[in-house]
Amino acid sequence: MTTRRQFLRGSVAAGAAAVTSSFISRSAYAAGRDEIRVGLIGCGGRGSDAAMNNVLAAAENVKIVSLGDVFKEPIDRLRRSLTSKFGKDKVDIPDERVHVGLDAYEKVINDDVNYVILATPPGFRPLHLEAAVKAGRHIFTEKPVCVDGPGYRRCLKAYEEAKTKKLGIVAGTQRRHQAGYLDTIRRIHDGAIGEIVSARCYWNGGDIWFKERLPGMTDVAYHCYNWYHFLWTCGDHIVEQHIHNIDVINWAMQALPVRATGMGGRSRRDPSDPRERPDPRVAGQIFDHFAVEFTYPNGVVLNSYCRQITGCDGNISEALVGTKGRAQVNEYQINGKRVFQGREQNPYIQEHTDLIESIRRGEPLNELKTVADSSLTAIMGRMATYTGREVTWDEAANSDVDTYPKNLTWDMSLEVAPAPIPGSGQRRRPRRS
Repeated sequence: MTTRRQFLRGSVAAGAAAVTSSFISRSAYAAGRDEIRVGLIGCGGRGSDAAMNNVLAAAENVKIVSLGDVFKEPIDRLRRSLTSKFGKDKVDIPDERVHVGLDAYEKVINDDVNYVILATPPGFRPLHLEAAVKAGRHIFTEKPVCVDGPGYRRCLKAYEEAKTKKLGIVAGTQRRHQAGYLDTIRRIHDGAIGEIVSARCYWNGGDIWFKERLPGMTDVAYHCYNWYHFLWTCGDHIVEQHIHNIDVINWAMQALPVRATGMGGRSRRDPSDPRERPDPRVAGQIFDHFAVEFTYPNGVVLNSYCRQITGCDGNISEALVGTKGRAQVNEYQINGKRVFQGREQNPYIQEHTDLIESIRRGEPLNELKTVADSSLTAIMGRMATYTGREVTWDEAANSDVDTYPKNLTWDMSLEVAPAPIPGSGQRRRPRRS
């Protein structure tokens, strides 16, 4: 299965987007004439890719006009790259629309933009979604959109407000904009494999990147710089990465799981590797493997596996078993036969195309609840694994465990909890009969 990074090799890609209230009010009549003025929040690898995808998604009247990040270096690099590739017709980023710091998101949203791209580490997503919706901006948001229960609830409120304001929101769960997936899932919903009786999905790959702390970095700067390794910024890889596969199963099932049980941990023990040092202030807390059993309302079980360990076999896929056959969804196969024969478009561009076209039709897409639900599904699996006990949907959705630091400032000290130890200090639940 091709990964996001592999898919993007050889094609132009980057990320940013924003839209003004005048565009919102006139979008039903724009017919492609109104300019979409894009602001990008988060100029790292994913944000840079998303900005370029956005420019390539529309033939005319789309312009990147504002950039924001907590670090200046990625902004400068992306600004040069965008200007070089696309020129002034597509890129207009003067110094006054370049913003650095924890409040950069507010400044981008309040620039002359009508479409924003949210591509910061996931822990910031609920805050940024709230602000963009409040300001009346159309949004392309990377996944996941939350890393804990409080963040999930904030997303649901933003979803309702966006519906009222008729704002478009599309998420980076790009399989929902990928022609082969769309065709295969449609056939499954039409009964091609009968009633689904079991499911499994995987994102088993190699180690994730790690960055050494630079001299003079504050705790918050280091966490943002090395964001994949800290719970509050990342949510762990079951949430940040495996959400793609979990989302496909939710989509196919047309339902959400009601409970989860899981196991996992940190299996690597190489003291020479900074990621494996016992000090969580250096290595963070995330696990390197999860195995979770999700149960849906009809009793169907999803076996979900994700792993980030180099040297092991890889598998990125989704599969279903039904009363009339089987589907290997990622290969567009039903009962061993490839069913999709059409032309595949780049889904990372297509997701922006779909959002822009829906805005210009006056029928803006709003995927926020869908991606929030899949984010919470993964969060529920993480909670079950971290605690070593069954966790229900309601427990995850109503959890008061807020991982976002209180009164966050750039210079504050951050305590970092050790990696979770399943079963330690957790109350026992009665076994199910």
